[in-house]
Amino acid sequence: MRYLSIVLLAFVSFEMNAQELFVVTEPASNVPAGSIGVRVGQSLMKKEIGSGSVYGLSPEVTWGINKNLMVRGSVFSTNATNELKAEGAGVYAKYRFFSVDDLQSHFRMAAFGRYSWNNSAIRQEAIDMTAGNSGYEAGLVATQLIKKVAISSSVSYGKATDNKPDYQFPEFLGSNALNYTFSVGRLMHPKKYTSFKQTNINTMLEFVGQTLTDSGKSYLDVVPSVQFIINSQARIDVAYKKELYSSMLRSASDGFYLKLEYTFFNVTK
Repeated sequence: MRYLSIVLLAFVSFEMNAQELFVVTEPASNVPAGSIGVRVGQSLMKKEIGSGSVYGLSPEVTWGINKNLMVRGSVFSTNATNELKAEGAGVYAKYRFFSVDDLQSHFRMAAFGRYSWNNSAIRQEAIDMTAGNSGYEAGLVATQLIKKVAISSSVSYGKATDNKPDYQFPEFLGSNALNYTFSVGRLMHPKKYTSFKQTNINTMLEFVGQTLTDSGKSYLDVVPSVQFIINSQARIDVAYKKELYSSMLRSASDGFYLKLEYTFFNVTK
């Protein structure tokens, strides 16, 4: 009986980590049903034109409506105009429609969608619904977990629209984008589970790319990161994004991420 309890503890603990494993990409798993997650995301990106950096701040609230459906609301702020101010907001939803679970593995697929509003000037060719563009996005994501390793990939279509009230989307820029990601992560610590209170350390490598279907221009970034999960509720993510290649104008590509998150379980039924 004691052996069975330890096995179940290990499975449930790693399952929780896999649900929220990646830093800049989203897996097919959802946050736990009935939970509320509060996250503060920060970024410091080097400007591509001129000197200096751009600081971004993005508070988010995520609600696990049930085991298959979650929603998230975000606010986007930057100091791109030399003062920190809110430039937009967005809503994101993900529905898990396929799941195959085993003791130490699972495979899941989900559909997701995003709608964003932004009132800032359009500063780059790259389309970013989380910082800089109004518009919508829809796609699919699949995630495979095998013991301590998780692999995830997604593909989505994005459409940029006018940044109202003052900035129309330029006609000479492509407003349609194909987005794609590939991520791999591994649980590094602990080697064995004995308690939910153990601090988990995950390392991961994420690739994020985009192709503008109107012009064929594209970019690809790599994001190595480390993640700490404390007491199964608090989460700290530290990551660095590096542009591997780009044929399009981007206002800022390389830089650091710091994300802090806390999850409140069983808030809703």
